[in-house]
Amino acid sequence: MKQIIMDNFGLYVILTRPAVGHVAAAEIAVRCGVRMLQLREKNLPDNELLHIAREVRAVTRGTETRFIVNDRPDIALLSDADGVHVGQGDLPVADVRRIVGREMIVGLSTHSIDQARAALASEGVDYIGFGPVYPTTTKAVPDPVVGTALLREVLGFAQLPVVAIGGIFPETLPAVLAAGARNPCLVRHFMETADPAEMERRIREIQRMIGA
Repeated sequence: MKQIIMDNFGLYVILTRPAVGHVAAAEIAVRCGVRMLQLREKNLPDNELLHIAREVRAVTRGTETRFIVNDRPDIALLSDADGVHVGQGDLPVADVRRIVGREMIVGLSTHSIDQARAALASEGVDYIGFGPVYPTTTKAVPDPVVGTALLREVLGFAQLPVVAIGGIFPETLPAVLAAGARNPCLVRHFMETADPAEMERRIREIQRMIGA
């Protein structure tokens, strides 16, 4: 199976109930040159989720920002997204590939060394997420915290980009970067502000911190 060869892409932004709205948040991400933007809304009706996905795709189309849909290969396909991201409890990557084909980016969440090794060894995965690095409230049932030591271990053997995710804020980001992370993901820090200018300022600040 053909696999997309991905380089490290820097800051990974996830849209989850953005206070500024999905379209405005996507526009800010594009303006800031964010290269990976995921839509993660687990509790919306399918028709509303598809509508938002298409709106976000309209913003990212023709830009350097790749649009990823969480959990739903069908919504990713229908919205003409660049990729789909699935978790350990979602469809297996092989079945996701049967739906979206070989040209779409597929990411997989991992929460342990064993899961990370298995994901990196499997066909069809283009990047992995690893976490939560720190305690997080963005998930109803959070996975066990992995910490920066395990993150460093995964980064030591990973052949694909690794997204460090979970409870990361500006004050904890330096430790994540010191562990070797090049693709950190912050969620609440960006999503909680209702001021578009402040959201843009926060994104650019984090990009400066990671050297993007």
